[in-house]
Amino acid sequence: MASQGSAQGRTTALERASVAGRVVLAAGGGYGIAALATALLSLTLPMARSEAVATATLLSFAVMTGIVVFVFATRTLLRALLTVAGTALVLGALLWLAMGGSAP
Repeated sequence: MASQGSAQGRTTALERASVAGRVVLAAGGGYGIAALATALLSLTLPMARSEAVATATLLSFAVMTGIVVFVFATRTLLRALLTVAGTALVLGALLWLAMGGSAP
């Protein structure tokens, strides 16, 4: 029974890699989505440009926090990765449309 107790406290390399992947995805993906959302909201919010930029910037903190929570709450790393990538693609496409379909 002593071997069972010591085995329960150990983590495998796969579990460590999964946590490291989630950290990278939460930081990088959260930043990317927050930046895309900020740019999109800055262009589309119906207010003065300076107010829209300030509002979008403040909302970006909530967006990043939501992405971080989502990445760590999702059952698998692959599902989190696909969802974050899909969200980034949608936001990128909407930003492209908001810019009139032109390159930045």
